[in-house]
Amino acid sequence: MKKQKPKKFSVEKAVKANARERVGQPKPSRVLATTPKTGRGVKHKKKMVDVITTES
Repeated sequence: MKKQKPKKFSVEKAVKANARERVGQPKPSRVLATTPKTGRGVKHKKKMVDVITTES
């Protein structure tokens, strides 16, 4: 078998590996929801007349 060539040194990979060793792996990214979550209810309550007309 042929002797394998040594891998080319990459400063970028060395810096990233050093950072991972010190700080740890970054958290995986998440897909954001398309609709924002507000957690609030309806700001203005419906009037009684509107409620009655929509039920009929």
